[in-house]
Amino acid sequence: MPDAHESHYSKKDLKLIDAAFARLLAKAEAYIEKPDISRLSEAAQFGQDAHEGQYRDTGSPYFTHPLEVASLLADMRLDTETLITALLHDTVEDCGVSLDSLSESYGTDVSQLVDGVTKLTRIELQSIDTKQAENFRKLVVAMGKDIRVLLVKLADRNHNMRTLSGIAVREKRERIATETMEIFAPLAERMGITQFQHELEDLSFDILQPE
Repeated sequence: MPDAHESHYSKKDLKLIDAAFARLLAKAEAYIEKPDISRLSEAAQFGQDAHEGQYRDTGSPYFTHPLEVASLLADMRLDTETLITALLHDTVEDCGVSLDSLSESYGTDVSQLVDGVTKLTRIELQSIDTKQAENFRKLVVAMGKDIRVLLVKLADRNHNMRTLSGIAVREKRERIATETMEIFAPLAERMGITQFQHELEDLSFDILQPE
């Protein structure tokens, strides 16, 4: 991926980012027009710059996560705005990027989608009583007026579950897996996104019922 200025990441980190971007680009180029591919590349550079120096619990540079989320959605051949939203979905919450700046650079559609994902993330970070899981699912659906918000959120959870082993604390892994099993897998089922539903269930079982 082109880099506009010197990065603080190591060469190994940049290779991981470039490889994730290459996978996304290969999928997107199969169905997206060239002008939109340029927009996608610009958004990827913006996202990489915004997350500069941030790392995940796995030790990978943080921006590999938005790239993988976008790649999951590209598998579903979702539109450019959804892919850009996936690339930038954590920039408001984690990087202090304003919705106005996203609107100016990528349009109101993207800024509204990112805003929706950000609001869902803030609810998700609150302690959820599993007895109220159904009420929480209803709230998520009500807030996701645009179904693309829910698709980005499900792809986000899917990739987080794929990398859950990077979290060292067992209790935290089990809490996330329980939350996934009781909230996000049923939400994917309700939306008819069976590939997300089945993988979320399998990954949760790996943590909760390894035998």
